[in-house]
Amino acid sequence: QVQLVESGGGSVQAGGSLRLSCAASGLTFSSYAMGWFRQAPGKERDFVAAISWLGGTTYYSDSVKGRFTISRDNAKNTVYLQMNSLKPADTAVYYCAAAPPLSRYLIGYTYWGQGTQFTVSS
Repeated sequence: QVQLVESGGGSVQAGGSLRLSCAASGLTFSSYAMGWFRQAPGKERDFVAAISWLGGTTYYSDSVKGRFTISRDNAKNTVYLQMNSLKPADTAVYYCAAAPPLSRYLIGYTYWGQGTQFTVSS
């Protein structure tokens, strides 16, 4: 059974930093690209960042480029999202997901975590 478990959510003031983690089990982690998505109240789930199997290729949405960094540790079956210069607009539930090929699109992802709430206060 595949499980993706996000952690690290909470609250932080604008301008601050936070790191989210996603621990995977039940799948061959190094065979999957990993992505982060977020969903704000009343909005659709949007792409944030993605990383290829070995971490050599990364994608970012325009809204987070230069502020967020996605990384992975295949030895720990974990993907991370380092978030800096946070804004209230970053407030959302953050989800990690696993995809056989690297993708920016929800439809490309096979497995999803339950999400972790993250709030940025002004």
